Amino acid sequence: MSRIYNPSGGYRKLHTFNFATIIHHGTISFCKRYIPWKEDPLGKTLGQMIGASRSGKQNIIEGSERAKTSSETEIKLTDVAKASLSELQGDLEDYLIQKGSIPWSVKTKDFQSVMAIMLDEFEYTDDLLHDYWIFLLKQKKKFDPWLEDRDDITAANTLILLIQRATGLLGRQLSRLEASFVEQGGIKEKMYSARKEARNDPDAPNCPDCGEPMRQRSSAKGPFWGCSNFPRCKGIRQLQATGGMTG
Repeated sequence: MSRIYNPSGGYRKLHTFNFATIIHHGTISFCKRYIPWKEDPLGKTLGQMIGASRSGKQNIIEGSERAKTSSETEIKLTDVAKASLSELQGDLEDYLIQKGSIPWSVKTKDFQSVMAIMLDEFEYTDDLLHDYWIFLLKQKKKFDPWLEDRDDITAANTLILLIQRATGLLGRQLSRLEASFVEQGGIKEKMYSARKEARNDPDAPNCPDCGEPMRQRSSAKGPFWGCSNFPRCKGIRQLQATGGMTG
């Protein structure tokens, strides 16, 4: 396990990404059926809606992949994904108003039914790409009775609800990324810390759980050895008052 690089990739396991992908494909279908480009009054609405849905999905991918060397970039791109989906929601709300409708009340049966649908967990296999799309289409099919099989008002409301779920999860994802950055710092801090440890703390023990070098930390109970891979690894050793260690 690297002492410098952050974990990266793995975005297909994120519910944020899976919701964003369902939203993107649902938006393409919605626009093809209900906003023909020849009838687009400004000539931009269709492209902007599909572009916003794509931005939501693609920025999650890029943020996840860039996480290896830049926590700051991961945070920024995750926030862009959230903002893009919120922009799409605004367009869908406008569509409803122009059609003489408004978003569903939380008390309606359709609202409650769509919000009650849960996504499954995607498990990696040795045929990742093929199996992922089998998984994703199965998840989208759960929402198709509202996204694909009824009218435009139902589809627009369903996309709005999916966006609300995705942006809520992205907000929590951003909070976790912030906490991780505050705890671990960026790659420059990790590089400096790793180099400093290698030069100045040759007596640091190895972690009993993962084998990586440890670093001295402090708590209310006094100093102790903590794993340099924290929080991914939570191995500790007691630090004796003399500067040694106990098992």
